[in-house]
Amino acid sequence: MRPVYAFAAVATAASALSAAPVVAHEASQAPVARPVMVCATDAATRRSFTREHGAAPIFITAREVQALRPSDPTWSTPRCITATEHARLVNTSANARVR
Repeated sequence: MRPVYAFAAVATAASALSAAPVVAHEASQAPVARPVMVCATDAATRRSFTREHGAAPIFITAREVQALRPSDPTWSTPRCITATEHARLVNTSANARVR
């Protein structure tokens, strides 16, 4: 491992350890997360997702992600989003921050 990378790894680990109590405290007050994963739509990905999470993937769009409200029901298995929809979500989010 190069010295620069070693230093970065140590600095990252040290900052993560020092922030752990704060993160744990914030996590107890934070709303429940709704995990979303970027997934391909091929058969192999669907089989892998089903094997990993015990259910077939459910795909959502960027608009559906943006329309989520804290009062909406949460889900236990991650939802999938295609790479195209993810790019759309990131671009829309970036544009919203600029305004």
